[in-house]
Amino acid sequence: MAASLTDLFARFLRYGLVGVLATAAHYALLAALVEWAQVPAWIASGLGAALGAQVAFFGNRRFTFDHRGALGPAWLKFQGTALIGALVGMAIVAGGVALGWHYLLAQIVATLTGLVLTFLINRRWTFS
Repeated sequence: MAASLTDLFARFLRYGLVGVLATAAHYALLAALVEWAQVPAWIASGLGAALGAQVAFFGNRRFTFDHRGALGPAWLKFQGTALIGALVGMAIVAGGVALGWHYLLAQIVATLTGLVLTFLINRRWTFS
């Protein structure tokens, strides 16, 4: 049991490290679209998530999960999982902004929620 908890924790930490890079790409595009192109925050959040998903897939495939299976099916599963995470994130950002929160505060809440949700899905389904 301890070994599996240790492995789970180590994978979650690696997932988090990859997530930092993916999140940086996500937030950079989000902020650029909102601040420079006046794109609504919830749409920019989704577009940023799409970019971040590509960074995350390639980082997590080997570094986090040491996946050596077929690239195509894993990529499709990951994109489906990322879409779920993006939709949940977009809803959180939309709700937060509607409540008067700054869009970046809402995005932080969305990111933390998505981190846990997508880790669990990717661990059990995408890279199993």
